[in-house]
Amino acid sequence: MRLVDDAGRAWRWFSMISMGASVALLGAWVATPDDLKARASDDLANWVTMAILVLGIIGRLVKQK
Repeated sequence: MRLVDDAGRAWRWFSMISMGASVALLGAWVATPDDLKARASDDLANWVTMAILVLGIIGRLVKQK
């Protein structure tokens, strides 16, 4: 297994940013107290995470500088 040629710039790719945002969102959701979670929809974090990851897929397909 080898890294892509420009792996050092991966932090600037929209796909990597969206995956990091997904991890941050799910981490925040896990750390959120249950009484606050009860005020939101049960699937809220899942749907938002899926939307962010779809944007990451689109971002990976778009040529970035």
